[in-house]
Amino acid sequence: MDIITMGVVAVGTVVAVPVIISAVGFTTAGIAAGSLAAKAMAASAVANGGGVAAGSVVAVLQSVGAAGIGAAASVVVGGAAAAIFALF
Repeated sequence: MDIITMGVVAVGTVVAVPVIISAVGFTTAGIAAGSLAAKAMAASAVANGGGVAAGSVVAVLQSVGAAGIGAAASVVVGGAAAAIFALF
């Protein structure tokens, strides 16, 4: 895979991740009722005795849905995507 393709994959991933997270129900207004995110939150709460644990996948995804992905996380996500696609 050439450097331009890897760059396109990295940028595309950084753009797509917040869109996908919002589409499954982790929104700026909170977790959307009836969404996949709501089901994940319910399962996480049941597994943790009634609350979602800080730092859990659900908590992190909600943070990303509410506040977006910071610059450092964007670099990590984009780099990881480019590295994975470079294997193909």
